[in-house]
Amino acid sequence: MWGGSGWVAGSAGMDLTVILGPMKGGKSLEMISLLSPLEHAGIPHRIYQSARHGRDTAVTSRSGGSLQTVKVRSLAGAADGDVKWIGVDEIHMFTTDDIAVLGVAVRRGIKVVVAGIDLDHRGLLFEPVRALFELAPERVIYRRAVCDVCRSLDATHTQVLEHGKPMIRELAPSTALPDDGTYSYEARCRRCVVLP
Repeated sequence: MWGGSGWVAGSAGMDLTVILGPMKGGKSLEMISLLSPLEHAGIPHRIYQSARHGRDTAVTSRSGGSLQTVKVRSLAGAADGDVKWIGVDEIHMFTTDDIAVLGVAVRRGIKVVVAGIDLDHRGLLFEPVRALFELAPERVIYRRAVCDVCRSLDATHTQVLEHGKPMIRELAPSTALPDDGTYSYEARCRRCVVLP
């Protein structure tokens, strides 16, 4: 976190930071800017990413920069041992049980930074994201993207494409689809998104 004299690793009040928005909105870049100084400062930290995220092996920004992550199926044990900060990418791919683990971490004084997509294929909040709000985050950073259809600067949705066309079949609520090439995704504004 940046204070008047630069980055302050132990800044009080930054207990839970949530970075949300659609695909291509700069969430990863935001997370990288917040967490990359930890390595240089020698502060004990762990950065996790869902094992269901198959696109890459790190938090990687489309505009450059990356953070090494540990791929996990669950956040159980994430707050164990000597850790001062926890970062979690693709938070929408985790469960409400995982959010409860982060709640324990925050209560123990561990700084937590998470990033992910906020709205599912129906345009509704993912359950883990809703659970994050119930933890009363200190800071919520919302990033919009450029709409892949009309090029406006206010994309708020992630359009799921199946065989190149908007997926309109109804899945179970809060279904986090894998990022493994099965589907493709576009950032879309409210005017261009096609919802089930």
